[in-house]
This record gives sequence, structure tokens and C-alpha cells, in this order.
Amino acid sequence: MNDSVPAPTPRRARVRAPELVGRGGWLNTGGTEYTLADLRGRIVVLDFWTFCCINCLHVLDELRELEEKHRDTVVIIGVHSPKFAHEAEHAAVVDAVERYGVEHPVLDDPELVTWKQYAVRAWPTLVVIDPEGYVVAQHAGEGHAHAIEKLVEELEAEHAAKGTLRRGDGPYVAPEPVATDLRFPGKALLLPSGNFLVSDTTRHQLVELAADGESVVRRIGSGERGFGPESFNEPQGLALLDGDTVVVADTVNHALRAVDLTTGAISTLAGTGKQWWQGSPTSGPARETDLSSPWDVAVFGEKVWIAMAGVHQLWTYDPERETAAVAAGTTNEGLVDGPGAEAWFAQPSGLAATEERLWVADSETSALRYVDLDGAVHTAVGTGLFDFGHRDGDAGQALFQHPLGVTALPDGSVAVSDTYNHALRRYDPATGEVSTLATDLREPSDAVVIGDDIVVVESARHRLTRLRLPEEAVRVESVAHRTQRAATEVAGGKLRLDVIFQAPAGQKLDTRYGPSTRLLVSATPPGLLVAGDGPGTDLARELVLDPAVPEGVLHVSAMAASCDDDPANEYPACHVHQQDWGVPVRVAEGGADRLPLVLAGMDA
Repeated sequence: MNDSVPAPTPRRARVRAPELVGRGGWLNTGGTEYTLADLRGRIVVLDFWTFCCINCLHVLDELRELEEKHRDTVVIIGVHSPKFAHEAEHAAVVDAVERYGVEHPVLDDPELVTWKQYAVRAWPTLVVIDPEGYVVAQHAGEGHAHAIEKLVEELEAEHAAKGTLRRGDGPYVAPEPVATDLRFPGKALLLPSGNFLVSDTTRHQLVELAADGESVVRRIGSGERGFGPESFNEPQGLALLDGDTVVVADTVNHALRAVDLTTGAISTLAGTGKQWWQGSPTSGPARETDLSSPWDVAVFGEKVWIAMAGVHQLWTYDPERETAAVAAGTTNEGLVDGPGAEAWFAQPSGLAATEERLWVADSETSALRYVDLDGAVHTAVGTGLFDFGHRDGDAGQALFQHPLGVTALPDGSVAVSDTYNHALRRYDPATGEVSTLATDLREPSDAVVIGDDIVVVESARHRLTRLRLPEEAVRVESVAHRTQRAATEVAGGKLRLDVIFQAPAGQKLDTRYGPSTRLLVSATPPGLLVAGDGPGTDLARELVLDPAVPEGVLHVSAMAASCDDDPANEYPACHVHQQDWGVPVRVAEGGADRLPLVLAGMDA
């Protein structure tokens, strides 16, 4: 008999969890509506996400192992909290849940009711609720799966001992599968044969279609998620490297793959299968260099350019030297032009090359950008992270809504697959005008020109649609949007910024090679910040806001590295936690003089 008494579990901060409310209702539950009381006895992880957000998609993948390993004690619930107007449409959320293989219940909260109740400030944010219904942790950004698993194990032990843990099947009910030849296709490529190659993203395959765009010729890939010689994982962009080889942006495998069109054989050109993190090499032998969610590829200047959506950059792959390297972007998310090394992107997702320009669909800024032959980045259409809509006319005031594709047209203009506006748009560099070519498409994500026709990938209709390139534009009523997120009222003058980070249990900040934290602050407009902008290593900082600037956005990027706290372990496992916030603020008398942003832990 063991008479030893277990050490008491350290008390952790607990806050009663607010109820889960969303006008869109529940998905993946077989029609059942749930309350927190129904989930009492289970460990609940709320994943506040929106389907435009690449970091949210990374977190979906991070959570899969936790979801499987602790299926009888943990219930993960996605709380869909839209940024763009299109993401507030219930049908679009239903599509996204299937598109990204979400295998847990999802609450559709188009009015951000639950988001506000939990004081969430960023996509993605994870909130852990214990079996008694109390919030015990909050994490913003990526890289927290390890910390959450440690916390789950603690909560399992603690509440099993108290008798408050309830094991059993979760509330997830799989939807009925739908039979179609394509399922949420991403990108398309015209092959030398006249056939089409399409990335059948949700089914993890490439599909070759005959010239009619409908008849299936063959499928390439097993159709199961994987990184083996016969598998893809949510492939997207396609580019012809030579007459026999297609380069594939194998997005969730964080890799570039090659397909031999003669044999159908799949090989790896670049990437290790692991996601790039801050501190990883930014150049080197291609198959030894980590990538991050490559979304599209295009051949420009004898190199394969990569829209690296996961880190807001453009990279290149050199097929001659078999190397990969950053070409443009700093990893900061936003819209900043200039030399490639100084430019900011926001989830670049579509590429199209001409002799003089590489066009970029920069989705999160709803912008059309381009890179010139000198490597400098320019913006043709778009203003920033929070302005979007459907407005034609002069490029300086035109608006897109989360475009995912761009296609060079024979006359020197470009067609933009304006995804969340369900439209095909046109930008003419000669006149600086934006017009609408077609509407009533359903989430177009790419397009291919064939003579006088343009073939559009209608992703949410699971098909290719052939259109005649119109001589005249379609007339569309102008609509402008700003993000639904309420601005935080702050005082003019001094503002204390606190990024809260508490290392997970059994870990400590890794200071062996210098500071283990990083903070970067900027603002739009830049004049909002009188002092406190720029990089630093302290997660707390005093900002000074100009009271004469009534509103703007504070851009905050934070990173912290923690390692296992075991002196006996010479090679402790380390983990990077990182998040970018764009916080809309309004300067007001009586506004807050402190802005807390939780990276991991609880704000005391």
C-alpha cells in the first residue's frame, strides 16, 4: 500500500467561462445545439478562427494530434469569428469547415458575440476551459500545441482525482460526404497537351481534365494526406517548369513538389515537410530548408517564385542550383512597398509572371501588388489590412475583398480572382483603372486564359467555368467595408503595452543564446505613434500616441522561445510561440492607458 500523499496541484487563475453564443448556430454536431453546461466534465479548447487566416489554418493542423490523443477528455470547439464580410455568410463557413477538414464542432459567430465575451483580440486565439467551466489559459498565435497538451495532462490528473472529469465520446458528428469530380479546387494550369491540371485541394490530389474542363483524364496522388512519394497535403499552386515537369505548392506539407507529366511520379524539390519558424534558415539547399504554407508558384526570371503565405513573404527556388531563399518580405504582416528586403506582405496567395513584372494577389490586404525586375515591391490596388469591398474605378480608391488569384491577360492588363466578392476583376496598368469582368462566381481562386476565353476555378462550386473575355465591364454597385472588430478606446499620450507570456509548465524562457523574446511595434498611419515604435526584446513597452490622430491600427508582433526546464537534459526541447496583432484603436478622452495582449497565459 502506498501511503505517500501527492503534491498539491498549484492554484492557477480561473475565470468563469462566458456562454457560447453565435447566430449562425452549430456545425459538425448533427444539428444539436450545445451550451457549456452540456460540456461540463470535459476539458474544452475554444479555437477562435476565421477561414481567411493562414495562422488559423496552421493551428487547425497543430491541434489534430491533440484532438486524436485526448479524444475522450478534450472537446475542441472552433468559434468562427469573421474578419471579411464574406466570412459572415453561413454557407461560406459550412464550405470552409469541409474545405479544411475540420473534425470538431464549430460555432458560427458572425456578429463576434462570443469573441467579445472572451475579450479576444487576434486570430487565432485558443482558450482552455477546465471541466468545472472556468477559463484557465489563453494563447494567441501559433506554436502552443505543446503547452496546451501539458496543461491538458495536468487538468486530466487534477480533475480525475477530484471526480470532476467525465470521459466519453465527444459531440462531433461527421457530415455526409458529397460526390463531385473536384472538391474545393485551388489552382489550375493549362498543359502543353491542351488539357488542364487542377489542384483538387480538399482531396489532396491533382486532377488532369480534358480540354473541355470537365472530363477526368487521371488523378495524381493517393488522395490521403501525406508527404510520401504518392501523397500531397492540400496542394494549391501549379507552374510548368519545362514541358514534362510541373511544380506544385504542396501547402500543408510546407514543400514544393515536382510531378513528371509522363509518368505521374511525385518528388520533392524544396522543403523538409516541417514549418518554417523564426530563427530557421532563410536560404540554403532547397530540400534542407523549411518552408511555410507555399500557396502559389510562378516562373519569373529563370527562378520559381513562391507565394509563401505562411510567413507573408515571397521566396525563390533556383532549379539550376537546387537552392531556396527569401526574395521579398520581412515576415511582418501589412502593406509596405519598397526594396524586397523592406517590403511587407499579408498572406500572398496568387502569382502571375509577365516579362517585366511578377503580379501578386496579396489576400489579407485585399491588394494587387507586383515585383519589378529590380526586385522592388509596388502596390497597384489596395490600402491595408482593414479596408476591403467591391469598388471599381481609379486604382487609388478601388477595392477588392481577399483575392486569391491573379492572371496576366494578352493586352497587358491582369485579371484578379476577387475571391470573397465572387467576381473576376480587371486592372489595366495603362489607365490605372479597375473594372469588373464577371460576377456570380463562387469563391474564384484562379483563372487560365485560352484564346478569347478565360477559364475560372470556381472553388466553392467545385468546377472550372469557361467565360468569354468581355469587351465591356460589368456594372457593379460600389460597396466598401471595414473590419467588424470594434476599435479599442485608448488615451492620447502614454499607453502601456503589455504582451503577457507565461512559459508552459516545466519550461522556462530560453536565454542561452541571448534574449528569448522579441517585440516589434508599428502603426498605421505611422504618425499615430510618437514614440515606442520599432524592434526590441522586452515584451512590455511604453508607447506615446499622438492625440491629434483620432484613430488607426497598432501592429504588434511578438515572439517568445521556451525550453524544457531540466538541468540534466543537455539538449532540451524548445518551442517558439509567436503572434501578430493588428489592433484597431480610437484615441478618446478617458480611454485606457494600458493595452494587454495575451501571447500565452492569463492577464492578472
